[in-house]
Amino acid sequence: MTNHRSRRLYFPFFIILFLLSIQLAGAQFDMLLKGGHLIDPRNDINRPMDVAITDGKIAAVAPDIDPEQAGKVVDISGLYVTPGLIDMHVHVFMGNAPGAYIADGATSVMPDGFTFRSGVTTVVDAGSSGWRNFRLFKEQTIDQASTRVLALLNIVGTGMTGRFEEQDVTDMNPEMTAHMISRLYPEILVGIKSAHYWGDFTQVDRAVEAGRLANVPVMVDFGEHDPPNSIKSLFLEHLRPGDMFTHTFANIDQREAIVDENGMVKPFVFEAQKKGIVFDVGHGGGSFTWRQAIPALEQGFMPTVISTDLHTQSMNAAMKDMCNVLSKFMAIGMTLEEVISRATWIPAQVIHRPDLGHLSEGAEADIAVLNLREGDFGYVDVRRKKVTGSQKLEAELTLRAGRIMWDLNGISMDEFEGN
Repeated sequence: MTNHRSRRLYFPFFIILFLLSIQLAGAQFDMLLKGGHLIDPRNDINRPMDVAITDGKIAAVAPDIDPEQAGKVVDISGLYVTPGLIDMHVHVFMGNAPGAYIADGATSVMPDGFTFRSGVTTVVDAGSSGWRNFRLFKEQTIDQASTRVLALLNIVGTGMTGRFEEQDVTDMNPEMTAHMISRLYPEILVGIKSAHYWGDFTQVDRAVEAGRLANVPVMVDFGEHDPPNSIKSLFLEHLRPGDMFTHTFANIDQREAIVDENGMVKPFVFEAQKKGIVFDVGHGGGSFTWRQAIPALEQGFMPTVISTDLHTQSMNAAMKDMCNVLSKFMAIGMTLEEVISRATWIPAQVIHRPDLGHLSEGAEADIAVLNLREGDFGYVDVRRKKVTGSQKLEAELTLRAGRIMWDLNGISMDEFEGN
């Protein structure tokens, strides 16, 4: 039996709970990001706007939302708020298979460790797995990640197990590849990858055939041909509008570059972009040089999509992370809005996912809050050459489906007030 002393102790506690429930019941929104500058290319917004979230979705976007309507208010004054960034070229099929390269291997990384801290909420694995080992990739990584992990399926059935396996023409099966995409996992598999082939156009053509069967785009990592195959032929004869050419600014042996020896963008490159070929950065550990990127931008050629090619051999070298790569392009002439669009709405369209890459009401609340720092910052390419920039993007806050996944300086937290 409860005595009078116990009743007196419990009574205030229940009053507090009652008052708190009344307050929460009166809140129209779960969370309000207040005072930030919104950049949302899909909705043509580049101005101060508040963003309200309820049940993991965007509930309202307006210039001055009443903070009394929200259960939690996060002051992001002086910061930029954007759709959660989409990194359209990563390798996250991490595993420990003996001798494996990227497929179920140590060169791939677990996504959550490298996404949210750079404002990224969605990644597209670029062909690490093929139809034979995609189920393992899904079980091992995709199903375990808080990051949204989509994927391009490699035209080689075993994916990127190793360079020799990637040459096996008998394992390049358009029908099985298309079957796995269109019939089994259309919500995850958003395209096809052709990569690291030493021969002619056979691998590309089989990937494109699979792309036609599944009605998805193809990404081509074109190289390692001796002598180099023609990228003009690749763009204008083998690829379709909407297909992707990655490592756009690479300057490596056994692959033709888009900028010639005199620093001029080859005319057919502009023709290919008009045709609808998607030019993906795919920075990586060896595929981005100032010698290609700077003259290209000076001559009016900009990449369609900015991506990292994240893996263990790139993240601690010139690439760093998504914010670093975006900042790098700002250092050589692109605007903040231009780089954000190439990491949000444009890649969402490329992979045919119009539900992503924007902050429209009703969309899932994948959000990046970015600090644009001013100062002197050094950016390097894969040849260890440096360019200095005056601005640097840094992820302050990242939300995935309305949940705070990254908070660099605790701006969403309550102040510690002692015991």
